[in-house]
Amino acid sequence: MTRVLLTGATGFVGSAVLASLPASTRVLGRTVPELPCEFFKAELLPTQDFLPALQGIDVVVHCAARAHVMHETSVNPLEQYRLVNTHATLALAQQAAQAGVTRFVFVSSVKVNGEETLPQRPFTHLDVADPVDPYGLSKAEAEWGLRKIGQETGMEITVIRPPLVYGPGVKANFAAMLKLAKRNLPLPFGAVRNARSLVALDNLVDLIKLCIEHPAAANQTFLVSDGHDVSTTELLQEMTKAWGKQPRLIPIPVGLLRWLLRLLGKQAISERLFGSLQVDISHTRQTLGWAPKPLLAKTLQQCVKFVK
Repeated sequence: MTRVLLTGATGFVGSAVLASLPASTRVLGRTVPELPCEFFKAELLPTQDFLPALQGIDVVVHCAARAHVMHETSVNPLEQYRLVNTHATLALAQQAAQAGVTRFVFVSSVKVNGEETLPQRPFTHLDVADPVDPYGLSKAEAEWGLRKIGQETGMEITVIRPPLVYGPGVKANFAAMLKLAKRNLPLPFGAVRNARSLVALDNLVDLIKLCIEHPAAANQTFLVSDGHDVSTTELLQEMTKAWGKQPRLIPIPVGLLRWLLRLLGKQAISERLFGSLQVDISHTRQTLGWAPKPLLAKTLQQCVKFVK
């Protein structure tokens, strides 16, 4: 049986991964998960000795990270992201190779590719990295370092870049949109024709599990999504339906909405509402024989149960 070491097991993605793995899974982190596992207490820092937790492990699944912060307060956010997402990740990987780990599965981010795509030009696994913010850059630098470690040691490196992940307990902007849909106010978003790739938590976990053992996952970079991109209009409609209500979206021209938000100094909000971010998962499908399940409506119904 493949012995797995999981990091980030108390986080949004990591906890779902742990729930799908055997109780013999070893967990590395600061807090003991609620689910049964073999636990090693450690900080995700570049100075940490990870070797005791890595003994006898075949595959590391690295979900832990300093998450993307919407309202950053750090004086030097890039260094804070690098400390955990880059330097600590590479320290863990270097020690994993030293301990004889055969594969390192790294949950990265589509932000390595960039923040926005042009119409009919989705990101692909072959695109040159073009991160915009400190979080994306720290993940990109981790990927570069991991590949170097893989080349030097022979440890297989598998990188997974998800876009926005949604599921029960989702936070931040997605949770805010769910709350907005619950109120079911008449909103001027009935004519938005952008396209955004999302991935349901269950689909992402399914891919991560496949990458633990699939021979073809070695030394590959995989983009992942639900396989069905949605506009802001469609997403709000589905969210409203998840609350058991009929959507009330008014078709106002997007150009006018962009102008108003720009006038109000809300350019970032405008990009999130009207910009596109698509990923091409054909390489993931073909390489692994994997296909996402159509989970949008079902997962949104699960999400609303967690919204206060």
